[in-house]
Amino acid sequence: MDVPEWTQRYKDKVTNATTAIRKIARGTRILLGTGCGVPYHLVQELAKNAHLMADNEIVHMLTLGNTPSADPKFQNQFRHNTFFVSDNIRDAVSEGRADYTPAPLSDIPFFFKNRRIPLDVALIQVSPPDQYGYCSLGISVDITKTGALSADLVIAQVNERMPVTLGDSFISVKEIDYLVPYTEPLLEFETPEVSERTRLIGKYAARLIEHESTIEMGIGTIAAAVTEHLLENEVSDLGVHTEMFSDCLIDLIESGIVTNKKKSINKDKVIASFAMGSKRLYDYVDNNPTFEFRETSYVNDPWVIAQNRKMVAFNGALEVDLTGQVCSDSIGHQFYSGIGGQVDFIRGASRSEGGKAIICLKSTALDGTVSRIVPRLSEGAGVVTTRGDVDVIVTEFGYATLRGRTIRERVLSLIAIAHPDFRDELLEAAKKMRYVFEDQVPFLVRGTYFPIEYEAQREFVGPDGQPIMVEVRLIRPDDADKIKGLFYGLSEESIFFRFLTPLKSLRRQTLHEFYYVDQESDISLVAVIGGNGNPECERIIAAGRYLLNRNTNQAEFALLVQDEYQNRGIGTFLMSQMMRIAKSKGVDAFIAYVHPKNVPMIDFIHKTGKLIESKLSIEDDQYTFILRL
Repeated sequence: MDVPEWTQRYKDKVTNATTAIRKIARGTRILLGTGCGVPYHLVQELAKNAHLMADNEIVHMLTLGNTPSADPKFQNQFRHNTFFVSDNIRDAVSEGRADYTPAPLSDIPFFFKNRRIPLDVALIQVSPPDQYGYCSLGISVDITKTGALSADLVIAQVNERMPVTLGDSFISVKEIDYLVPYTEPLLEFETPEVSERTRLIGKYAARLIEHESTIEMGIGTIAAAVTEHLLENEVSDLGVHTEMFSDCLIDLIESGIVTNKKKSINKDKVIASFAMGSKRLYDYVDNNPTFEFRETSYVNDPWVIAQNRKMVAFNGALEVDLTGQVCSDSIGHQFYSGIGGQVDFIRGASRSEGGKAIICLKSTALDGTVSRIVPRLSEGAGVVTTRGDVDVIVTEFGYATLRGRTIRERVLSLIAIAHPDFRDELLEAAKKMRYVFEDQVPFLVRGTYFPIEYEAQREFVGPDGQPIMVEVRLIRPDDADKIKGLFYGLSEESIFFRFLTPLKSLRRQTLHEFYYVDQESDISLVAVIGGNGNPECERIIAAGRYLLNRNTNQAEFALLVQDEYQNRGIGTFLMSQMMRIAKSKGVDAFIAYVHPKNVPMIDFIHKTGKLIESKLSIEDDQYTFILRL
């Protein structure tokens, strides 16, 4: 076999793994490269030479594959200290044989640089050096580059299969003490199959991504599910700024959805710190100028993240309490994962112009027996994202926007996206803790409050003559204050004709009636404006409702449109959606009871073209109208 030319140029540094590993002294701290970039050959050699080691600390962020040094038989030789508890180290941490250091990814390079965590040795994996003597750290720049530059002794496995990635990804041979040529396949990360529940989470999360957004992709099933729906949606010109990514990003680039052309910083570039995926991914990033790899001190810096306009970040959680506290690194006292980049991207995206920070989780665990939305976090559970930082929570039942909202609003929003089997239980707990009113009505809807088949959008002319986009959707329990805004924006005449009494205030009981509907038979819709992809900015300008009489199979309907938005077609739009839904459910007719002086409503009903019967009751002082669907 031909000897690579570079080994002759740097022959004073070239050696085999055994010789290099035996240069490591007892009692030293050793950094391992990250993820699929872990120098697997060196890791195995380290374990083989365990008999020469004692009290060596192995520091890493995330490793894949077999980690023999974590075996209990080596506990006198090695002790792992991880910034992220992955599968291959979880047992060692839970049994007390390994340590976990909680820290945001943006901080870790500074720990090495400032010697808060001094490093004696760095074991890294690189591409062969180029003609100028620079090796690429390839798919693992993250904390690895700073770690290597901060360590006293650097041993690099030189792997011809390591792709050359561009950006701040290079290290000079001058900074490396020993070069160990060893070519082997890079470790690959295979995304597990996407479940139907995860697919639903991806659908709701993808709906929050607007045109020209910059996204944090991540890896795993949530990223895969979001990608599926982005490929089906009509978003365009997305950018990417992410700590890590996997194969699904290739599909978004090749489909033309990710272009990076509209990014406000690092235009035309995918910014990332490491990649985990298949050989297809590693071949794709090799010398690809679309990608720019940088250290987590840059990629995860909240100030840098916030400079991306419409930054949308996705992160996971293990449980969320009713006030919005997010636990994502432990199950009770047992550490399960890590802080990772969650805090960095939550804070960065929240401060981005038009940004959203999204936490995704399944609504239940343990085969549906445990709710992941809980009255209070489990004993020992750590708060990674505080209730002050939390923004949007997504489950397979929809999304809850929490940032800037009261505890009462948060509770109602979160219960609405909890699994239906636990909603009443959560509501009772919230009442006991005085988070909601004692007379808060139960949650009747047994499925999602976000049924896409009930939604519609149309452009209208607003009161100022400018076009406005109006969205019709199902009403939700956390819409209470928005309904108040609708009510207090009505004229006294409109209030009288809707409620047939001159109300001066909206009682809670009346408010509850707006959304206390059984979705199986009754429907309550609202028309909203001003969301522009940000649900917290929505304003309700109209509401419609029908209640089914099962004996007659006719539904009584009512319609309410804020005065300044009347006579613009919005009421007709809302009415048509109610009729469409009712007809799909097999309802025969709509019935309305209207005050004789409510001329606008009488005219409106006649204009529908559906009127089949009308009569005036002198005794009740009201018209009865029946409309065929």
